[in-house]
Amino acid sequence: MRVLLVNPRFQLPIDTRTTPHLGLAYLAAVSEQRGDEVRVFDMDVEDVPLTDFAREYQPDLVGITSNTPQVMQGWSAARQIKAALDVPIVQGGPHISALPEEAAARPEIDIAARGEGEATWLELCQTIERAKAGNPKFRARDLLDPANRLLDHVLGITYQTLDGQMHHTPERPAIANLDTLPFPAYHFFKMERYTSLQPTLDAVQAGRSFSLMTSRGCPYRCAFCSQSVMAERWRARSPENVVNEWRHLIEDLGAQEIGVLDDSANIHRPRLHALCDLLIQEKLNRVPWILINGIRANLADADLLRHMKAAGLKRLAFGVETGDAAILKSIDKRVTHDQIRAAFKNAKEAGLETVGFFIIGLPGDTEETMEKTIRLACELDPLVANFSMMTPYPGTKVWEQIHRNGGRMLVKDWQDYVFFEGKARYEMGATTAAAQEKKWKEAYRRFYLRPHRVWITLTRKSTWQHFPRTLRMALKIILPKKTKGALVRSQIEQAAS
Repeated sequence: MRVLLVNPRFQLPIDTRTTPHLGLAYLAAVSEQRGDEVRVFDMDVEDVPLTDFAREYQPDLVGITSNTPQVMQGWSAARQIKAALDVPIVQGGPHISALPEEAAARPEIDIAARGEGEATWLELCQTIERAKAGNPKFRARDLLDPANRLLDHVLGITYQTLDGQMHHTPERPAIANLDTLPFPAYHFFKMERYTSLQPTLDAVQAGRSFSLMTSRGCPYRCAFCSQSVMAERWRARSPENVVNEWRHLIEDLGAQEIGVLDDSANIHRPRLHALCDLLIQEKLNRVPWILINGIRANLADADLLRHMKAAGLKRLAFGVETGDAAILKSIDKRVTHDQIRAAFKNAKEAGLETVGFFIIGLPGDTEETMEKTIRLACELDPLVANFSMMTPYPGTKVWEQIHRNGGRMLVKDWQDYVFFEGKARYEMGATTAAAQEKKWKEAYRRFYLRPHRVWITLTRKSTWQHFPRTLRMALKIILPKKTKGALVRSQIEQAAS
C-alpha cells in the first residue's frame, strides 16, 4: 500500500531548528517495516506543490501531523490533497489529541488519531488495505459509512460518520516496550535541506543533525505543558537499544550532532548512567549531543552531570519557568528554586553549556513576580535564556483555569498560538496583557545587553558563523512582525481557493 506522511508548513516569527519531524520518521519506519511504499512530504522544505505531488504519487492513505499553531496549515494541506484525489486522511499530533472532535468534524479530515501514533497508524493501514481489497470501488467516505463499521475496532481514534454521529473509540494503551519500535526512517527525508537543532549556537553541516528519543511520557503534569495530553506513564528504551541507534546515526548517517528530545530524560538516573557508560565504551562520545527539552533540575546531581559530560553531552536545558516561589508551586512544577540553583551550578562545574526556559505571564503573574523571574534568569546566567510568553494550549491546566475563572483569551485563531511573539495570549486578573508584553521585552533586553553577555556573544565563534541568522532572530524577538498572522492566514486562504 502507498502511504503519504505530511508535515504542514510551520512558520515561526524566529528562525528555530529545522530538522526532520521525529514523529513522522517513526511512522515512516513502522510503515516501511509493514511493507508499505512510503513518502514523506515536509512542506517546510519541499519545492513542488503538495497537490501535484499527491496527484502523481496516488497514495492509499495520508497522515498529517499538527501541533496547535500548525493545525490550520494541516487543514489547508488536507484540502489540497482532497482536491486532487479521493483518499482517506488521518490527522494526529498534540493538538488533535486535545481536541479530536474539532478535527474529526472537518470535511477534509476523515479520522483524528489521539495519543501515540505508531500502533494506531499500522491498524489503520491494515483496515484500509482490507477494505480496498474487498471493494475495487472503495472511496474514503466508505470508512465513515455507519453501516460498514470499518473503524469500530481501531483504538485511539475519533471520527464522524456520515449520519453526523461523532465516535470516540477507547484509548489505546501506550507502547509498553519501546525497544520494539524500529529506528526513525530518516532516509525518507531530504536531509540536505535541514540545518541543525540550535542553529544560532552550532555550526553543523546540512543534513548531519539528528534527533533521538530515549524515553516517552512524563509523570510530572506541569500546568502549562501541552504534553499533558499525551501518555503520563514514563517508559524508557534500554541503554543497549539506544546505543544501537546512536551508532547507526553516527556511523551510517554521519551525524555531527544528536539532539535528545525526551521530556524527562533523567527520571531514572541509573539508566542514564548505564547509557553514558555504553557511549564512552563504544567511543560514541566523539560526537556531541544536546538535551533539547530540558531535564528535571531536582534530579540533576553533580555526579550524573559529570558522567553525561564525559559521555559527550555538550548542552542541556532546565525549565525554570518563574522566579516567584508561590507561582512555581501553583503550576505544579514540583521543584524548588534552591534545586534549580544547584542544578545550574552542577552543570557549569561539569563544563556543560546551559539553557534556561522562563515563562512570562503565568496565571497570577504581576509586574512584581515577573521582575523576580528576570532577576533569577540574570542570577542563573545560562548561556541561553529563553523567555516565552505564556500560551495556554488546549488540554493544559492553564487553558482550563483561564476558561473556568473568567480569563479573556486574546488570540483570534490557532495561528496565534506561537509563543515566540511579543504578544500576550490572554488576560486574567492582575496578569494583564500590557504587563506581560512590557516584561517580556524587558527580560530579553536586561538579560542579553549586560556587558559580560554582550562580550560572550561577540567572542563566540558561532555568532559570526551564523551572523545574519543571529541578527535576524534577535530583531524578530524584540521587534516581532505584527503582520505575520495576517500573512499566514492569507497563504492558507490562497491554498484553499
